Order: sequence, then C-alpha cells, then structure tokens
Amino acid sequence: MNCIIIDDEPLALGIIKSYCEDTGGINVLGTFTNPLKSIHYIQKNPVDLVFLDIEMPQISGIEFIKSLEKKPLFIFTTAYPQYAIEGFELNAIDYLVKPIPFPRFLKSMNRAKEIYHMKVNKEAIGNVAPAGGGTHTENHFVFVKSDYNNVKIKIDDITYVQGLKDYLKIHVKEGKPILTLLSFREMAAKLPSTSFYRVHRSYLVNVNHVDSIQRNRILIHEVRIPIGESYKGDFMKRVGL
Repeated sequence: MNCIIIDDEPLALGIIKSYCEDTGGINVLGTFTNPLKSIHYIQKNPVDLVFLDIEMPQISGIEFIKSLEKKPLFIFTTAYPQYAIEGFELNAIDYLVKPIPFPRFLKSMNRAKEIYHMKVNKEAIGNVAPAGGGTHTENHFVFVKSDYNNVKIKIDDITYVQGLKDYLKIHVKEGKPILTLLSFREMAAKLPSTSFYRVHRSYLVNVNHVDSIQRNRILIHEVRIPIGESYKGDFMKRVGL
C-alpha cells in the first residue's frame, strides 16, 4: 500500500514516517509540508493512503480532501480533536490526535489495510456480483429481509440500528423504521465500518448523523442513544475524543 504524508510540521512528518516504516506493508512515496504541492502528485501517482494534518496555513486538511475529485483513503492526524465529527463525515478511516502513541497508530493502520484489501478484492472481481450475492455497499445500498420482503435501504439514510429482543429496528432519515430478524453481527457486516460504530449492546450508529456527543450518550436527530461502558473507550478514540 502506497502512502504520502502531509503536515506543515517537519517533526510530525518524521514521526509518522518512522511509524510507517516500523509497521511494515506500507510504502511512503513522499512527504509534504505544503499540501498544495501534493495535489499534482496524487493525481499523477498511485497513492492509496494519505496521512493528513488538519490545521495548515495554506489550506486545511478538510478543505484539501473536499477539493479532490478522486479521493484516496485518508487518515487525519491533528492536535485539534474538535474536528473529529466533520472528519468522519468525509469518511476518514481514522482521526489520530497528536501526540500519537504507536499502538494507536498501529490500530489505525490495521483498519486501513483491511479496507484497502477489501477495495482491491472488489476491483479484482469487477462490478458484476453473483446472482443473489453481495451487499452492494459500493452502490450505497443494502437489502434486508423484513417480513416476506427483501427491502432495499440506502446506507446514507440509516441513522442508527436498535437491537430489540428478537429483532433489529433500522431507523432511517425519513419514513418508518424497518424491522428485520438479522443479528447485529450480520447487520454490521453489510455496513461500512468507517461510518457505523457499535456504541452499546443494543445500538449501532451512523457517525455521519451524530449531532453531538455528551458524556454517556449520543444525540441523533433529537434521539438520545446511550454509550455502553464496554464500548465507550474504543468509540471515543475512533472519533478523536
């Protein structure tokens, strides 16, 4: 997996580069202190992953990603955790808060490698899925069985999934919730792990719809969702809090 590192602080560039070399399986093609100079490089070279600072004088990391027509995988690295939600709304793989401990970096890289290999495998088999197979996440929708129907749901419309005694209730932006007998594990397998997080034994949330995060709960469209103690640490790290 080929990557570049963009940060206006040379010390931060050196640390991330050394982390990449220690991790293995990733090739650092280049480092940039000026993000504007990296745009042409990304367009002309096979860059799979970008490590990107947010607060930079020329252009912010968030503005930089928005400016790219074809976006590689990317991980935000920053000293400012308040941008976490906006970063995840852009489908960042992760949001690392400086100073970055190596174990936290390694966890993020494992996630990046997993997503990268899934992407490569999808491209290898082409766009045609076998009849009756696949979740069509590349087409931004999933099918779930509800009663006697296979219901098509746009992934971006899913706000959160609630687990009840014998079934799941899939809440969407508009319309009634959809009930299905799928397990949490089966449902999570259909959804992109970069956007959907398990925050409680009974809740899976789409971080793109999170309005605010309080101490032990999440607010999504005026609905308060509890954060379970066993899920809290990992969830807070993933959103950079």
